[in-house]
Amino acid sequence: MSSSIVCSDLSFAWPDGDVVFDRFSLAIGEGRTGLIGRNGSGKSTLLRLIAGELRPASGSISVSGELGYLPQNLALAAERRVDQVLGLADVRAALDAIERGEADERHFATVGEQWDVEERTRATLDQLGLAHVALDARAGELSGGELTLLGLAAQFLRQPDVLVLDEPTNNLDLRARRLVGEAVRAWKGVLVLVSHDRELLRHVDRIGELRSGEVTFYGGDLEDYEAAVAVQQEAAARMLRAAESDLKRQKRELVEARTKLDRRARYGRKQWENKREPKVRMRKRQEDAEIAAGKHRTLHLDKVAEAKDRVKEAEEAVRADAEIRIDLPDTSVPSGKEVLTLSDVELRNGLAVNLALRGPERIALVGPNGSGKTTLLETIAGAIEPRSGAVQVPVPVRWLPQRLDLLDDTVSAAQNMARAAPSASDNEIRAHLARFLLRGSRADQPAGSLSGGERFRATLATLLLAEPAPQLLLLDEPTNNLDLASVRQLSQALKSYAGALIVVSHDLPFLHTIGATRWVRLGSAVEEVAVEA
Repeated sequence: MSSSIVCSDLSFAWPDGDVVFDRFSLAIGEGRTGLIGRNGSGKSTLLRLIAGELRPASGSISVSGELGYLPQNLALAAERRVDQVLGLADVRAALDAIERGEADERHFATVGEQWDVEERTRATLDQLGLAHVALDARAGELSGGELTLLGLAAQFLRQPDVLVLDEPTNNLDLRARRLVGEAVRAWKGVLVLVSHDRELLRHVDRIGELRSGEVTFYGGDLEDYEAAVAVQQEAAARMLRAAESDLKRQKRELVEARTKLDRRARYGRKQWENKREPKVRMRKRQEDAEIAAGKHRTLHLDKVAEAKDRVKEAEEAVRADAEIRIDLPDTSVPSGKEVLTLSDVELRNGLAVNLALRGPERIALVGPNGSGKTTLLETIAGAIEPRSGAVQVPVPVRWLPQRLDLLDDTVSAAQNMARAAPSASDNEIRAHLARFLLRGSRADQPAGSLSGGERFRATLATLLLAEPAPQLLLLDEPTNNLDLASVRQLSQALKSYAGALIVVSHDLPFLHTIGATRWVRLGSAVEEVAVEA
């Protein structure tokens, strides 16, 4: 029996009553499926339901075969060892005992046929760029990107029949992204991949778009999907224009018919007043005219109603998705004004940094995972202290961390924003959140229950309304949790931002779009480099 995922009549709603799925059905079989959709459409919720992290209100979920799941934000206890994360600790301990001469049958049972487990593990870690990571290392010693790769390595070692991955390339550098792409392309079995990574979505067999509580499948990769949607939208636009034209014609004919009927009615009244014919004949003629007029009027009204229905149906086929509107504060920084100075700073990872930022410069901070990019931003933001040296930030600074953990999960997005901007009115706060597509109940929902994209928008909205307004923005992988349309909106907004920027990102098209003026690479040292291609 082949592996598959089947959801039947699935219903799920959040505790506040927000319905995510209502009698939802889905069947995914062998092959690589890229699952895409707008932020908040329910992609991560669906994966959590499939993985058993959430329970549906009704309906059923069936997974044939062993299931592997990598969540969007992999949370690992800092003290856990790498071999524990990979599920190898017991086997390694048994192997060590056998090598020491302990002949207990339990050790042999634990090892089973896994005598080469360390060699296979090292090969998998090497394949994902984790050759430098020791099996006895602690999770707390790894960067966010390395933790994601470690989670992937655990799944690849298990080789489950069904594998579901939620944004697996978030926080990964370019090399690691390519390695994940190669692993996805080589995967055998059922794989469901939620991602906005255009390069990664080139390796799937089909695209499933989650929209309005339903999944529509398109054969091929992301480019094939976009081409198919473009054709559909062109046809839908033509249908809408035709339906709108027909509605105008039907309305015009209705007006003409009413005008004609009114003329007849006036003529009939004049005839009655002049009494030119017998009353019986005139009354019969009037009754016949009224019946005919009623039928005529009803016929035209029906045609107008039908034309309106066709317009509504055509409008629904044309996509008019809401996009975030980011109004950045007026925080212009004069050219030459000191914004940031790092003098002989030694980061916690031992990296020496000397860096100066003046005026509205924007730095693209690049480098491999574990090179210290996040550590540098945390040091500038004052979240951690450097080992030595001086950090001077003489302007208001705001920091958007990679893990989006600035919000209080127990209170709503509106309450979080009110804390950051105490002088803002409730109307101002809600209008600001609405521009980030957090309206009504979404603005009042606990931050901890928001989707990845919604949480990003809530955090960014809070930072931008915070008092005082930032003249230096520190953004750590800001496109990780955004759909393609929102990335475009963020790019346009940052292009118009008049303050200084330091952006950590592995999304090269994004960095080019926002107009990075300086490119700084972290590695064994800190160096300015030419624009990355």
